[in-house]
Amino acid sequence: MEHAAEALRVFLVRNVFTPMSGLTFSDWMSLLRRHGFRIAPRYWPRAAFVTLNSIATSVRSARESREFESRIRDVQIKAPIFVLGHWRSGTTHLHNLLSLDTQFAYPNFYQVTNPHTFLTTEAAAKNAKAFKLLSPKTRLIDNMEATLDSPMEDEVALAVLTGLSPILDVAFPLEGLAYDKYLTFRDVSYDERSRWKDGFLLFMKKLTLLSGRQLILKSPPHTCRIKLLLELFPDAFFIHIHRNPYVVFKSYARSIKIMQEMMQLQRADNSGLEARIIEQYKTMHDVFLEERDLVPKNRFFELSYEEIEQHPMLQIQSIYEHFGLPGFEAMKPSLGSYLGKISNYQKSELSDLSPQLKKRISDAWGRYFDEWDYSV
Repeated sequence: MEHAAEALRVFLVRNVFTPMSGLTFSDWMSLLRRHGFRIAPRYWPRAAFVTLNSIATSVRSARESREFESRIRDVQIKAPIFVLGHWRSGTTHLHNLLSLDTQFAYPNFYQVTNPHTFLTTEAAAKNAKAFKLLSPKTRLIDNMEATLDSPMEDEVALAVLTGLSPILDVAFPLEGLAYDKYLTFRDVSYDERSRWKDGFLLFMKKLTLLSGRQLILKSPPHTCRIKLLLELFPDAFFIHIHRNPYVVFKSYARSIKIMQEMMQLQRADNSGLEARIIEQYKTMHDVFLEERDLVPKNRFFELSYEEIEQHPMLQIQSIYEHFGLPGFEAMKPSLGSYLGKISNYQKSELSDLSPQLKKRISDAWGRYFDEWDYSV
């Protein structure tokens, strides 16, 4: 019975549910109009699910705005901590470790998928049987444990709130890279930048209103948005994690295909996927290397995935000491317990890269191999 329930959950997640299900009806209709209502027949159930959910979201969002508008407006956001790094570089692992400290708060799975309504709907939704059926137990990308309360990347919330996110390229691949410009926000209009900032501030204020604590956030695209983030949060802290580029390439290529199963509304052509990953990695890190010096050294920390994997306790302690954060000794027991819990975690096996592909990667990414001292 348990196996059947899990099989049904995975089927629904891969064919019906989507992280974009928290859109309002007007935003959903705008997206569909932009893409000519072109939904592949296979994904009609997913589109129907979003449509029905968007109607309910619109009603609940209006109610939440009326109830909390004045309180949200007066919220003061404490200097957030941003975890930066390319997809599959260890950002989730680092985010999970830091989020064990109860002096911090973070956006969870429910909040990022329902950013319009979580203040008024989260408690009831978590007890609903239908929602529990669609809720994760593990991340499909890497089988790490995940629940409704697990730390999640805020990029999903920003995509839902603003429609300005590169992850929408996954949902609507027939448009090419129509949303790619929202990776760095360097070539977008003033109005779009303002809309994104307003959406992000709203989300951060709602999270702060709910918890009253300093926020820790993780979103790979933020890696190349340091200047933009400092405009919003001039006192923010930044932690950058990097990983062997060959491993990042292999793991990211695999995870993209899984994300397509969870999000796409049109059939994707992955014939140019390798070139796409190579170019995106370059764009992200060229901008990162250009903007990282905008952050004062006492508010910027960099480490490798290999370091956090080998010496997690020491690396977390180093972060606390570098930022002058209190509370490391108090969170050590929780950190030790969590590390013991995941000690037997088995990473997904990844196929070896061909010599030709390895050469393409090393030729294109040589600057970054050198920057973080990885062997070509």
